[in-house]
Amino acid sequence: MMVLMSSLEHNLAPIDLREALSFTATQVQRLNAHIAQLPNIQGCVILSTCNRTEIYLCCEDSCHPGQVLCHAAGVDFAPFSAAFVTRQGGDAVEHLMQVAAGLRSRVWGEDQILAQVKRAITLARDSHSTHPMLETLFRSAISAGKEIRSTVRLTSLPTSAASQGVELLRQHLGSLEGKRALVIGNGEMGKLSARLLHQAGCRVMVTLRTYRHGETVVPSGCEAQPYDRRFELLDGVDILVSATASPHYTVTVEQLAEVTKLPQAMVDLAIPRDIEPQVGQLPGVKLFNVDDLMDTAPLHTVPEEVLEILDKHQRQFYRWLNYKVGLPLMDDLKLSIVQRLTATPQLTEEELDPEELIALTVQRTVELLVGGLPTPPDPDSLRQCAQKIRAHTTGKG
Repeated sequence: MMVLMSSLEHNLAPIDLREALSFTATQVQRLNAHIAQLPNIQGCVILSTCNRTEIYLCCEDSCHPGQVLCHAAGVDFAPFSAAFVTRQGGDAVEHLMQVAAGLRSRVWGEDQILAQVKRAITLARDSHSTHPMLETLFRSAISAGKEIRSTVRLTSLPTSAASQGVELLRQHLGSLEGKRALVIGNGEMGKLSARLLHQAGCRVMVTLRTYRHGETVVPSGCEAQPYDRRFELLDGVDILVSATASPHYTVTVEQLAEVTKLPQAMVDLAIPRDIEPQVGQLPGVKLFNVDDLMDTAPLHTVPEEVLEILDKHQRQFYRWLNYKVGLPLMDDLKLSIVQRLTATPQLTEEELDPEELIALTVQRTVELLVGGLPTPPDPDSLRQCAQKIRAHTTGKG
């Protein structure tokens, strides 16, 4: 049994390719369930975000997870063949740990990826597509991500695609104080965008598909408006941010024809895209999408504390994995030792008191174990083992 994964990442795949393999939660659950039923595949977890799509498989034999995903999604694999990075074993484990820590994100050190990793394994559980190896790997990666965020400061400020979008707007427009902004979408990304724009001094409206006065929560200081009024509200607005989970455009060139004064700047934080790309060609409009989001620091040095945390959680995962894989082998080992001991004349033919019998049995067992290993165990491991046994026996180390 092995862990295999393929990653479709922002630095290898343009946005139009990523759109084709960007999935809603419902689609992820359907794909998880379907793929987990395929021959030789014991488990499947799909991670789908605005900047990456990843598939993790637990397999009997080697395969190409990216090709499996494309086939299951009904998408031709050929355009993606050079865009997927495939890893297995230790490389796959290390990659997921780094993803959960935010070290693989376009916005370096971002906070939201940890919640997205949690969501991925939750959707797999709901799809009954997970496997103990994938469950433990994802739990280990999530624990590593949590510990890093609670003990190490990767960046000077909390980071996300929304914060980088607001930073782009500030660079393009200058001060945002007093600007009028419309945010389409009241999901996690939309709410964060609205909150950050309000903090920057904007007057912010947030559109909602279902609007009931006094019942729908929007960020403090922002005004809730019905989604169907978005083009009426756009007239004279300085900034538009769209961040929905819609499979279709929320804003098109044709729809904007009815708006007298278009926003100077628009930020599309969605994958698939919310705003038709041709909108960026309209006079006086600057359109940004997720591929325009760049962290302010081009190079990053991973703090030593982060590397230590990642290494600790990887070692814990491998400790669990080695124990799990070793369980049936330990049964075979015990049987082999018993057979060997019962063929030892000293133990079966000589008259020994119970204490002598135990001592001789232990001695021969330890000799068989140590002598059967391809390389002798290191002294520290033997010392720790003896200390642990002694502690359980006497209560002292």
